[in-house]
Amino acid sequence: MWRDEAALDAATRRLDEWESSLADRAARARDLSARTQALTGTARSTDGLIEVTVDPSGSLADLRLDERIRQHSAAHTARQILATTRAARADLLQRLTEVTTRALGDDPAAGAIVESHRRRLDPDAGAPDAGR
Repeated sequence: MWRDEAALDAATRRLDEWESSLADRAARARDLSARTQALTGTARSTDGLIEVTVDPSGSLADLRLDERIRQHSAAHTARQILATTRAARADLLQRLTEVTTRALGDDPAAGAIVESHRRRLDPDAGAPDAGR
């Protein structure tokens, strides 16, 4: 099959490089997965009365309300909690983007992973009137 040793050696080197590249990518993927599972996003309302933390999936992990919150209506408090939760998700997205970029660099997979997080954490990002 191989007509000369040089061609066989070159093919073997390419296979070894490919295998090494795959092993490196797998290690970076495992590292990225571990890091993203440990991330949270946190935000505080502008008046400082509400603090929200979301887990890696963007779900509410912690909600802290200052006692002074009682001075506001329930409707106002609900709007503030929702706004602060959106801000916490934005914080999480920023952290996920940083970790992914650090782990994968300019690999096209990094962009796809960040976009996947963006769609999950900001459902309005893909909406037709999201930019309005």
